[in-house]
Amino acid sequence: MEAGGVEWLLGPVQQLVSWGAAGAMVFGGVVPYIPQYRDIRRTQNAEGFSTYVCLVLLVANILRILFWFGRRFESPLLWQSIIMIITMLLMLKLCTEVRVSNELNIKRRSFAAADSKDEEIKAPPKRSYLDFDLNYFWHWSKFTDYMQCVLTFTGVTGYITYLWLDSSLFVETLGFLAVFTEAMLGVPQLYRNYQNRSTEGMSVKMVLMWTSGDTFKTVYFILNQAPFQFSICGLLQVFVDIAILLQVYLYSYYPQKPVSHTAHPASTKAL
Repeated sequence: MEAGGVEWLLGPVQQLVSWGAAGAMVFGGVVPYIPQYRDIRRTQNAEGFSTYVCLVLLVANILRILFWFGRRFESPLLWQSIIMIITMLLMLKLCTEVRVSNELNIKRRSFAAADSKDEEIKAPPKRSYLDFDLNYFWHWSKFTDYMQCVLTFTGVTGYITYLWLDSSLFVETLGFLAVFTEAMLGVPQLYRNYQNRSTEGMSVKMVLMWTSGDTFKTVYFILNQAPFQFSICGLLQVFVDIAILLQVYLYSYYPQKPVSHTAHPASTKAL
């Protein structure tokens, strides 16, 4: 009788735990960006957040969704990608609006066109898709330009995926590129710390949140037997996070001589 009662109780508990883990997987990745979004909106200053974070995560999650069409994995992972894409677009919109409002007399840059001297006489510049200027990539002045870029990337990669969907090699490579791109998110920060011989200005709390989130995510991949690309790159991501935390310890307790260098742009993980 007792055994039956325990089994009756364990069933709902296990279901709740499963739902909780799935919910954490779907929404956990965007949690660190909520205080960042609120802080940018409150201070009207987006200098502390690199929009390259959005670029990396948009590419990674678009590729992950395309990978799902070739190899169906856990639905929470699919929803996680959708939620992350929406979050990154919201972050981009806010950062673009704040940056443009704070910069006076700047030339307007567009994804579809380069600036023209016509602006000096207040005439709209002539624009053509052939005028794309790589020097200003991802430094545009309107959110619509970012949307055009994202939609173009999605359309091109989606079409290529459609053509090669029957190739298992292509599908597996696509999955690896998706998770590897996301796993490399912390490498610029790791390198920047090494160059500066310091972690000053880096949010340690943010790195701790990333480490705990990446650890949970990797364990989830392993326990739910997600495609091997997810588990391998998840472990790589945790390794990079731990390396950054080791830098915090090393440079705090064993300060090194600062290296003379020019100012570096904010790295993708310096939130």
